[in-house]
Amino acid sequence: MSEQSRRPRRPAKPYRRPQKDPVRILAFEALRAVDERDAYANLVLPPLLRKAREKGDFDARDAALATELVYGTLRRQGTYDAVIAACVDRPLREVDPPVLDVLSLGVHQLLGTRIPTHAAVSASVELARVVLGDGRAKFVNAVLRKVAQDDLDGWLEKVAPPYDEDPEDHLAVVHSHPRWVVSALWDSLGGGRAGIENLLEADNERPEVTLVARPGRATAEELLREDAAVPGRWSPYAVRLAEGGEPGAVEAVREGRAGVQDEGSQLVALALANAPLDGSDTMWLDGCAGPGGKAALLAALAAERGAMLLASEKQPHRAGLVGKALHGNPGPYQVIAADGTRPPWRPGTFDRVLMDVPCTGLGALRRRPEARWRRRPEDLDNFAPLQRALLRTALDSVRVGGVVCYATCSPHLAETRAVVADVLKQHPGAELIDARPLLPGVPALGEGPDVQLWPHVHGTDAMYLALVRRTG
Repeated sequence: MSEQSRRPRRPAKPYRRPQKDPVRILAFEALRAVDERDAYANLVLPPLLRKAREKGDFDARDAALATELVYGTLRRQGTYDAVIAACVDRPLREVDPPVLDVLSLGVHQLLGTRIPTHAAVSASVELARVVLGDGRAKFVNAVLRKVAQDDLDGWLEKVAPPYDEDPEDHLAVVHSHPRWVVSALWDSLGGGRAGIENLLEADNERPEVTLVARPGRATAEELLREDAAVPGRWSPYAVRLAEGGEPGAVEAVREGRAGVQDEGSQLVALALANAPLDGSDTMWLDGCAGPGGKAALLAALAAERGAMLLASEKQPHRAGLVGKALHGNPGPYQVIAADGTRPPWRPGTFDRVLMDVPCTGLGALRRRPEARWRRRPEDLDNFAPLQRALLRTALDSVRVGGVVCYATCSPHLAETRAVVADVLKQHPGAELIDARPLLPGVPALGEGPDVQLWPHVHGTDAMYLALVRRTG
């Protein structure tokens, strides 16, 4: 008998059940919904958190951590993909998406939070055991231990090309944006490196929650009595909630007298409402009204002047959301489901028209970080004919002397100035008017006459607006 065979065998380690962590399981479920169903995190996460609280699994700190894990992972996905790619022996497309989600959550904890290294790795491996099984958990463990050997700055030096060799690709990796988006934003912003880096960094910051007090129904002063509330920067109806502020806890929001609305969107509505008119001012139109935030503010402003708002939305279910947003407005309004390119109203009916057109949404990447990975350059070609058609409808719908506001939540030049310029060439009876004086107190509005807002300059979504007066 050999010496080796005489040695007593070590007893096998008893099987240990994986420890279920409700916070990380919920974060994983949210990421899977985003990947599998093209869902948006801001729509998926709230019901998951609410269900967890109802079950008694979550407190406020748990909810905050789950939110950070989901949004942080999505915002930095491009950077984390580059790091993970450097630590695996196969192309990322060959890594199963659920495994990649667990890895991304782990990498965010290691490189994007203050969670201690051992805790980040062990929690991620336990999550992998629960949702993937022991076999793939070993793979997750091996990869994350490689990632843990350096910090974020160290990894960026390894995986991002030098700025001098490829500026756009460097910024894409460092700031976690697709290269084509970096290029498009840079073209629109202009200037050198500092400006584009500040913009990309702002896209990766958690946006503030901003409320709007709907005139005639609530006031900013009322909202400011809420805990952790501070005045808005530019809109007289805006109030910001400090981190952790819950809009649903605000009575005026629950009653529909106030709403959640980015200050950039408020400024778009205010610019149209403040534009000088000659003659009547009784009929207003929101031609792409869903889901209803701008329509609710416009309707309230119109009511103060005795004007009526017609809110039109093509999709019936979104028209229903508009109806809910406008419910209780003190003045007259009507909500219809109609195609803005084939309007049911007569030409020249309205004094003021808002056309906030469908777009790529590149101006709201702070709020919908996953959108940057879904959009493709070819999407611009799909939106272009619709955007031009809707602006033409707006100009046909307004009376001579009336004003149209063309708006997008995208700063891409192909969706902003190119659209306006093309339509005005075909419509000689229209002229741009300077929108900047209609936004008093708002700095850095450019050379005009149109306005482009920026997250890093104004603290708003990157809303674009152009005001056009019909002259004939």
